[in-house]
Amino acid sequence: MKIDNKKIEEIINNRLIDKIYPSKDFLEKFLKSKKVFTIYHGVDPTAPSLHLGHSTNYFLLKKFQELGHKIILLIGDFTAQIGDPTDKLAARKSLTKKEVLENCKTYKKQLSKILDFSSKKNPAKIKFNSKWFSKLNFEKLIKLAAHFTVSQMLQRDMFQKRLADKKEIYLHEFLYPLMQGYDSVALDADIEIGGTDQTFNMLIGRDLVKKYNNKEKFIITTPLLVNPKTNKKLMSKSEGGYVGLDDSSNEMYGKIMALSDEVIIPCFNLCTSLNTKEIEEIKKDLKNKKKNQRDIKAKLAREIVAIYHDEKLALRAEQEFNKVFKEKKTPSKIPIFKQNNQRAAYNLIDLLVETKLAPSRTEAKRLIAQKAIKIDNEVQKDWQKEIKIIPGMIMQAGKRKFIKF
Repeated sequence: MKIDNKKIEEIINNRLIDKIYPSKDFLEKFLKSKKVFTIYHGVDPTAPSLHLGHSTNYFLLKKFQELGHKIILLIGDFTAQIGDPTDKLAARKSLTKKEVLENCKTYKKQLSKILDFSSKKNPAKIKFNSKWFSKLNFEKLIKLAAHFTVSQMLQRDMFQKRLADKKEIYLHEFLYPLMQGYDSVALDADIEIGGTDQTFNMLIGRDLVKKYNNKEKFIITTPLLVNPKTNKKLMSKSEGGYVGLDDSSNEMYGKIMALSDEVIIPCFNLCTSLNTKEIEEIKKDLKNKKKNQRDIKAKLAREIVAIYHDEKLALRAEQEFNKVFKEKKTPSKIPIFKQNNQRAAYNLIDLLVETKLAPSRTEAKRLIAQKAIKIDNEVQKDWQKEIKIIPGMIMQAGKRKFIKF
């Protein structure tokens, strides 16, 4: 394997890295040893879409792949059924195997814009941890658990919070870090990459690799994409701001433009391939108000959409966004809703649910109360109103959802 010292130093000092265990210098020496290393990132498929918050890890994996190292995306199809307690003040809802496999069906397609799965020399590979956990019997599990104490597990900050709030901690949640750690043993991993919120689990894996495989395992933690004002995770379905890697170009562009202004620089840093010098210039322009904040956010949206689609689609998405939000026109392409019956009229709430402009009756009522529903540009205020369907009629929910009858 050829050694590119410049590229190694660029990786070691990359803005995508938060911390390296046991040390940066040790890892640099390790990478300059001409060996091919196994480097992985694990993800539990708890949802069908990967999001921008995950992408930091994949950009880093790509850099290691370009150096010639063996890259693995580990899908936690077994561990997802248990549920990672990380950052959770209550136990996660268990998923069935069918739900888990359905969720990860398009992960490879979503990530193929970043990682190279079709390379003849060094393709990135996908593995599932059910391969080894389906063979891990109770005897082996007991031996695995014997390497750690209850007090070690209780050091996790979310467990401390639960104890303080007098909330329950379930035994299976103690097992989760052991199982994530055992992934490193099964893969015989040299390096694991993951968000800072996974540090505890990854350190458990480091200990297990030393005990089982008699070697060092490096850990590279990546910064979480958070709102610097609220310190909350940015990519969260429950907290808003969720941008899926499989979103359409128009949807992705619109969601990025809807992000709050204070997250512009964190998104440039962690979600784009712009060099640090360019980002520093953007930062200065924002601070000195040399450029309009909206124009800078538009650049961010173009950069991100171009990664997951292409530059042409990014420009089209921008034109479409401006048409709807600047010029207040309807989109060029609107989904068509065809009636399956001959009903003369619909209750407004029923219509919103049936057209999927609202996921539930409760949400439909909320949208109406917020004056977010329009029919042919007229705001609808009465949730009990009966709506007569007229061909060509356009109904709008919020700023981005449209249906044409």
